[in-house]
Amino acid sequence: MNKITVLDWDTVSTGDISEDEIFSDGNITFYGLTTAEQTAGRIADSNIVLCNKVLITREIIESCPDLKYIGLFATGFNNIDIKAAKDHGITVCNAGSYSTNAVAQHTFALILQHYSKVSLYREYTESGKWITSPTFSAFPYPMYELAGRTIAVVGFGSIGKAVAKIADAFGMNVIVNTRTKPENCSYELVSLDDAFRRADIITFHCPLTEATKGAISRERIALMKEDAIIINTSRGPVADEQALADALNSGRIAGAGLDVLGYEPMRKDCPLYGAKKLHHHSARCLGSS
Repeated sequence: MNKITVLDWDTVSTGDISEDEIFSDGNITFYGLTTAEQTAGRIADSNIVLCNKVLITREIIESCPDLKYIGLFATGFNNIDIKAAKDHGITVCNAGSYSTNAVAQHTFALILQHYSKVSLYREYTESGKWITSPTFSAFPYPMYELAGRTIAVVGFGSIGKAVAKIADAFGMNVIVNTRTKPENCSYELVSLDDAFRRADIITFHCPLTEATKGAISRERIALMKEDAIIINTSRGPVADEQALADALNSGRIAGAGLDVLGYEPMRKDCPLYGAKKLHHHSARCLGSS
């Protein structure tokens, strides 16, 4: 019987998913969370490893001779050394498009927070300021319509397509940047620089690769409109965090919405900690993890 080890079950379930409902048999060990120092020891004699964010490096792979399969509870797999796994004949599988609707919805929650200011108006009302308003409708915070705005979707997999579809429903102008030309795409395909230059909103739904690492760079941010915003629900290192923080704090761009960082949870020395006009959702939506 295969020995199965689950390394970070707490990132999958907060008690809402029963282990028994998914794993009915087998020699299975569950760990809530696993540190980098604990990983090799916990999977030393495992045949199957299931994880979400735990790093499985070449060193770990080479210290686990019985390992045959690594399964991810997420779409992204940049925490696995894929080349090392291939070299040792280990199969790696991700969760594919399980998160499409959740991430697309969350993307627009971040966008609407900037454009509609719902949380600010809630605070305004709860603080009693509307009670003292001289007009029946108070507008202390400017709001803007999405219709007619240009949204650049970077990455046109299942999530990118879902985001584009929602943007269509809002009456937005959709442009797309993707590494491979999609079949039957009804949207204009543009370079990444053009996406930054033209977008009112640029939103990232691409995997983390050497090509996409640091794609949100100081040079590209300099191409943006001053009233444009950046949304990143892909992977933290897609953004140069210092460059983004500088742009937000200086007013170079109008805002950003993130649910990912280079290091998670956020560290005190993160450049984006306390940045102006930043909407950060620390508890990432299902599927963005």
